[in-house]
This record gives sequence, structure tokens and C-alpha cells, in this order.
Amino acid sequence: MTLPNADHSKHDLLTRAFQNFDQAATVLQQSYDALTTRLQQMDLELAQTNASLREHLRETEEMRAHVTAVLESLDTGVIVADSQGLVLRCNHSIEGLLNIPSAQLQGRRAAEILEDLRKDHGEYPLILPSGVVIALSETDLTDASGALIGKLVLIHDVTRIRQLEDRLQRRNRLEAMGRMVGCIAHEIRNPLGSVELFASLLRKDLRDQPQLKTYAEHISMAVQSMDRLLSNLLVYTRPDCSKAAWQETGLLIREVLTLASHAMAPASIEVCCQVDPRIPELWCDGGKMKQVLLNLVLNAVQAMPVGGKLTIAATAAASPAMSDAPAVQLTVSDTGTGIPPEVQSRIFDPFFTTKDQGTGLGLAIVHALVEAHQGRIDVESRVGRGTSFVITLPRGPVQNASMPLRTAELAGRSVTPGRFLSATEEERYE
Repeated sequence: MTLPNADHSKHDLLTRAFQNFDQAATVLQQSYDALTTRLQQMDLELAQTNASLREHLRETEEMRAHVTAVLESLDTGVIVADSQGLVLRCNHSIEGLLNIPSAQLQGRRAAEILEDLRKDHGEYPLILPSGVVIALSETDLTDASGALIGKLVLIHDVTRIRQLEDRLQRRNRLEAMGRMVGCIAHEIRNPLGSVELFASLLRKDLRDQPQLKTYAEHISMAVQSMDRLLSNLLVYTRPDCSKAAWQETGLLIREVLTLASHAMAPASIEVCCQVDPRIPELWCDGGKMKQVLLNLVLNAVQAMPVGGKLTIAATAAASPAMSDAPAVQLTVSDTGTGIPPEVQSRIFDPFFTTKDQGTGLGLAIVHALVEAHQGRIDVESRVGRGTSFVITLPRGPVQNASMPLRTAELAGRSVTPGRFLSATEEERYE
């Protein structure tokens, strides 16, 4: 049966429409498949990117934590400011050096902080109220293009370096003075012996003239006084600690306190003795070390005229030399008047004293005897708070110890032995 033309045309049109629809559906399916594939690729790329970002973030966080740990572990105080000079952050050492919480520093102008530090200080390095010696350095922070993005301020604690420099200068100064004093002492002692000889002859010739004999005796007394002074000068220039041996620590300290008991009796002195059980013995010349400690103890008592606390301690310490050898510290502390900062660097100089009656040899001899033991002595003092003398000695015999310079120069000279000054004749520089 033949369809009419109109129906045939509609059939063809419908067939083409279905064909076009099938083609469009195929294209759409292909586009959908391509889109799905692309989305899968993008999901994979996004996952990889996210993983890379997470790894980068982890590395950044680790780096930040590492830099923070390094920054906080530095002994040097660090202040980081922005381009406007406002403090962004600072490390923990700043709090200890400036005694100011970091929260109070953040947001302040770095220039104001530095201005506060420089107040009442006309020179570098600066000495803080706490006694810490610091040095400042400032550095501009720039980006890759060289543009200024901030400022870095470093505050260095140079207290230890300053102490070492002072110790070296003191050692050199004392060695130079020792050479001079040794030469003078020997040159004076020779004619002094002749004066004593003629004075003794004069006393014999004036036996029958008591009044004139008294003048000769005064001459002899003056000569003997000068001889005692020269003897102490020679102790300073040529300390002899050759009789070193093991000494019981507690016994040595008790003997020193017994010898000083007469000086402590009039005042109300509380005595505290602290001996580390690990330091049962000391390697030293017992007689010379007693002289050292007795001098320091008597000086401490003199610094507490209205009473106070005297502490003698023996503890383990780091080596006095640049080695791993063990060492011991002997500390004599008081709660007395203290030593002014301006004279602390000179207290070991011979003939330097702030007392009305004093030769200025007491601490000079102490310093010489301690160095003869291959040790060192340091002083820590605050006016009105008290003073501590810290003696650092090797724990045992020191092999191949070099002879001090002033001792070596005088070793070949013959010295007429003289009497040491008694412990009560030593003095303290307060």
C-alpha cells in the first residue's frame, strides 16, 4: 500500500530527526565522556596539587618551628621590627637581658627601646642595672629586590668576654708591677741590711747612754718594719707554693676559722661552712692556702662591722684553664658593705687601698699565691649587698705547669728570707 506524499514526507522528516538526534546524542555522549575524563584528570591533578601544598605547608611549618627553636635557643637577644620600626617579634633571651616581657616589647618602636638602653651610658659596651654587660648591633632587612622591609637588632651578652678581658689586663698589669716591685725590693734591701748592722753596733756603743741608745733602737725598729714590708713584696713577686700536697678540705677551713675567731668575737657574725662531699681534699700548699683564706675571712669580717653572715664553701667547678681537667672552687662570701664597681678592677693591685691604715699588699699577695697554685681568683660584689671572692684551683697536681713570668725573672736571684706579715696585718679594699 502506497503512502500519500504528505505522509511520506513526514516519515522522512521524522527519520532524519531521529538520525540527527542519534548523532547529537552520540556527540553529547562523547563530550560527556571527554568531560568525565577531564574531570578525573583534574581531580587527580588537584589531589596532587593538594598533596604538594600540604607537603610544602608541612615543610614551611617545620622550617618555621626550626627557625623559632633556633631563635629561642640563642643567647643573643633578637628584636625584629617592620619597615616602620615597630617590633614584630623578639626571642626569649631579650626578656632575660632587659627584664621586660616580650609582650610589652611587641608593637613598640625599636628606636625607643634602644634609647632606653642607652640612657645614662655614654660609652659601649653598656652595663645594665642587673650588672650584665651588653653590646648592640643593628642590621637592615631587605627583600630580594633590595627594598627595606624591616630592621634586625641584636643584643649580645658580653659579660663573660669582658671578664676575660679584664682578667687578662689585670694579669699583664700585675706582672709588670711585679717586675718593678721585685727590682725595687732587692735594691732597697741591700743598703737596709747595712743600716741595721750599723744600728746594732751603735746600740752596743751606747750601752752607757740610755737616751742615745733609744734613738738607735728606733732606727732598728724602723728598719725591721721596712724589712717586713719588703718581705711581703717578695712574697708577691716570688710566691713559693712548692710544698703542695693533699689537704683535708674541712680541716683546712676549720683551722682558718679558728685563727680568725678572735676577729669575729666582737661582732655578731654568723658563720656558714659548706663543703661538697665530692671535695674531701684539696691539692695545695696548706700554709699558703690558709694565708689566702684567712686574709679573705678577716677582710669579710671587717666589711661587716655591725654583724652579718660569713660563708665559706668548697664546690666542684669547671677547669680554670682551657682543658677538661676537673677543678674546685673555694668561695668566701659576706653580707657586708660591698666594693664599689669603680675600684673592683684595681683591688688586686699592690699598694692600692681605700683604708686609712693599710699597705695595699693584702689582696695583691692573695692574687699572687692563687696564681702560684695555677688557679685564679675572681670577685663578685654589689654595694650594700656583700662580696664574694671565688678561688678556682685545679683538682690535682698540674703537670708541666709554666712558671709565672715574675717568678721566672726573679728565680735566679738570692733572696734573704724575711718575715711574712701576720694575717691581721692584711687588709681588704672596701
